[in-house]
Amino acid sequence: MTEEMILANATLVLADETITGSVRIVGESIAEIATGRTVPPGAIDCEGDYVSPGLVELHTDNLERHIQPRPKVDWPHAAAILAHDAELASTGITTVFDAIRVGSIPSGQRYRRYARELSRELWQLREQDVLKISHFLHLRAEVCSETLVEELNEFGPEDRVGLVSLMDHTPGQRQFQDMSKLEIYLKGKLGLEGEGFQRHVADLKAMRKRNGDKHEVETVKAAKRFGAMLASHDDTTPEQVRVSAGHGIRLAEFPTTVEAARACSEHGIKVMMGAPNLIRGGSHSGNVAAQELADLGHLDILSSDYVPAALLLSATRLGEIWGNMARGLRTVTRTPAQVVGLDDRGELRSSARADIIRFCLHHGAPALNGVWSRGRRVA
Repeated sequence: MTEEMILANATLVLADETITGSVRIVGESIAEIATGRTVPPGAIDCEGDYVSPGLVELHTDNLERHIQPRPKVDWPHAAAILAHDAELASTGITTVFDAIRVGSIPSGQRYRRYARELSRELWQLREQDVLKISHFLHLRAEVCSETLVEELNEFGPEDRVGLVSLMDHTPGQRQFQDMSKLEIYLKGKLGLEGEGFQRHVADLKAMRKRNGDKHEVETVKAAKRFGAMLASHDDTTPEQVRVSAGHGIRLAEFPTTVEAARACSEHGIKVMMGAPNLIRGGSHSGNVAAQELADLGHLDILSSDYVPAALLLSATRLGEIWGNMARGLRTVTRTPAQVVGLDDRGELRSSARADIIRFCLHHGAPALNGVWSRGRRVA
């Protein structure tokens, strides 16, 4: 027998407005949206709490954090995947594109290959129906590497690769134009400083010169082969955005300057910024602040990046900044779903997937009171 549930007397976050009403769920789908404060017999009285679509996360490094909680510590993958899945569900994320690096540097013994095996284990758990939320792959294609083409060739259309991002972490440009910021970052992450840091920088620059252009071409081809959305990463100049547009890119992850973000808007490319940037009031790399782009109208999507709980907090913060909660929540629901072609979620509407969250605000911070994925409560 198909189960039915009603979330009533709620502040419903629709695509363009908030209204008082109820959501009726039948099985895995939304059956009806109604207005009014009426609480039918057997319904859950939300007592005015917000009820929103589940959050759609396009770029999070959280899975990588679970499989390697500290440098040189490898955690069992199945346990890491399950912990990651449960953590995201607890923060209101019901669809995630797990960011996994492809493009290793075996000669440097710093960036090991792991993407193929990790994704295989992820899909095994999905087939066993033990995951709480919906997972897709986001392959972070590092052009400044040695094995990118080989690793991309290990994946195919059957692997649920929804996103491929062109990553170029060559020192001295994009995210780390300021080399002093890069040295601070790598000292904390890899213990690199002084001569070790200088050797690392020289090696990466030489590697980019040898492989970068070829890897960029092959990444664009791979995204087409997978049927995946292609994204740019850390665009800094209008010229870089022009190149991205030429590749057919429609999503820009974390542009580093106002000029790049403005160029993205002019080319019809959606701009995604990090939720931690918005909450902290700036970028840890010294790049453009997310709120500045929000104020200028050049921010379309938020990503939790490295703090899953930041996604809902940042969206409600944007709702307050813009004076429009529906617009704020749209950056983490409908817009990210649409940009990757997921038309079955991201909105409270009849026939959509019943990916739903319920929350209230305490001193500006959202507190979750329920998370449902495909109509099943997961948190």
